[in-house]
Amino acid sequence: MMEEKKETPIYKNYKVILLVLGLLISIIAIGPGYSAEDGFHTRISYGLDIEGGSWIQLKLDGAVTSVDANPENIVSKMLEKEYPNGLTITGSSFDPTGNGSVTFTTPDPVNETRLDYLFGNATVKQRASDTEVTITAPKVSFITSYLSNAYNTEVIPYAVRGGSGYEWEIRKATSLDELTGIMTAVNGTVVKDTSGNPIYRNGTTKETMQTTIDVLNNKLGNGLGIKDLPIQAVGDEYILIDFAGVDLAEARKLVETPGKFEIRVQVNANETAHILYGDSVVGVNPVGQTQNGQWYVPFTLNEQGAVALQQAAIKAGATTDPNSHNLIMLLDDEVVYSAPLSGSAAAQLNTGPIYSWQATTSTYEEAKELQIHLRAGALPVNVEIIGSGQVDAALGEGFLKGAIITAFFAMIAVALLVYNKYRRPEIVIPMVGTSIAEVVMLLGFAALVGQELDLASIAGIIAVIGTGVDHLVIITEEVVHEGKTPSHKVYSARIGKAFFIIFGAAATTVVAMTPLVFLGFGALKGFAIVTIVGVLIGVLIARPAYSAILKYILTKRGLVDENLSE
Repeated sequence: MMEEKKETPIYKNYKVILLVLGLLISIIAIGPGYSAEDGFHTRISYGLDIEGGSWIQLKLDGAVTSVDANPENIVSKMLEKEYPNGLTITGSSFDPTGNGSVTFTTPDPVNETRLDYLFGNATVKQRASDTEVTITAPKVSFITSYLSNAYNTEVIPYAVRGGSGYEWEIRKATSLDELTGIMTAVNGTVVKDTSGNPIYRNGTTKETMQTTIDVLNNKLGNGLGIKDLPIQAVGDEYILIDFAGVDLAEARKLVETPGKFEIRVQVNANETAHILYGDSVVGVNPVGQTQNGQWYVPFTLNEQGAVALQQAAIKAGATTDPNSHNLIMLLDDEVVYSAPLSGSAAAQLNTGPIYSWQATTSTYEEAKELQIHLRAGALPVNVEIIGSGQVDAALGEGFLKGAIITAFFAMIAVALLVYNKYRRPEIVIPMVGTSIAEVVMLLGFAALVGQELDLASIAGIIAVIGTGVDHLVIITEEVVHEGKTPSHKVYSARIGKAFFIIFGAAATTVVAMTPLVFLGFGALKGFAIVTIVGVLIGVLIARPAYSAILKYILTKRGLVDENLSE
């Protein structure tokens, strides 16, 4: 005769263990406490519409366009003041891919480093009565240099996706008329699309918008101690920032004050010397990757900064012994990068200043973070505050209290209805307890990742509670008959059927909410994230644990119906 299979103790059931671990982690993350000064408090961050505070809307100054001009005209225009005795273009040749060179002669002295800074690779040949210069660079580089010089700002070229040619992002406020005038000065044009309209729009690229948000998040988040500050992009030109619990004057100060970025050189083991501040960094380009797999951040120094770095490196001995004299970058007095000069850079500094630099890292994430630090809170484009306001928290606090009271009474109503149907407290208690556990774990997730809870997020929590109760009723209906649970074999079949329904409903919810996470902003995004996470916590942790606890309790009470069939 076969021995009867013993029931596994509930505390050894992996589903219950997972639920308990989730609750413990969540409670630690929430960090509930009480003090005489603050009363009851937690680590949960509330949004602007609950906690009160201020909001600021920013407009990003910039334009994206497509232009064209001959490189020889650009060289003549840009260097006319450099060489007062004039220059003569003697050659210009470019292949279909845009690579080529421009050659000119001038009787004036030539600064090769200066030409490298303006255009790229310059070859200088001194002759008897004049100097011959050949500048070798792609056509796009000549146009980029011209626009950057004309606007005195960063100009970033982007290859047009799915087509040919380039578009340029001008990181400064301009107009189509102003751009047309600048291009006309070199016999250039603003390119037109197939409909005959100039390719020009106000705003920035998505990459620059995201970089701006990253810099703001880094600066404002550190200043306020918030891991993920609510900063939303609105179109290509605008950014909306919510400052929960911060008055408008402080919010404006945080936005308008750049971080303190500094580069220093290591003089000896215990001493460093100042080289330059962030205002000498005039350009920070997108992250790139070398052929050997290392990542780097290109950045450009102005004349003053390049000379200061050269002089400081020579004085400290970094050009003769680079490995003992690191260049150190600090943001708000904290080291964000430290590395020695490369051999080629050390040798070049002995002959002249270097304007274009690359800071190399081992991973893309480090390079991206360094790119943000290099900007030091000086955003990639100028921003203009076009709207701001103060928000009273009274209505939000009222809604929060109302939501808590509503959820409490709703839970009691559900418990009474369930009890009225099954007449068994052993069914009601696990159901109510599971719903409460779901809410605690959802709040723990919010506290852990720094997700602010606004009115929409709280509405999402209420929606999750409703969905959770529905699923628990489905499980109960499938596995309980007249207050009893079926035998193990029938139970497995029925619980499988219940979870098939539940997973299907959960998948539908997740699919429906996912677009709002990526396409929505503000309240919509918060609502979607809370709903998705709540549903996943329910179907992966809470529902399985509830089914195990319910079966265990009913089995222990002898409420197993061996005659119940599928």
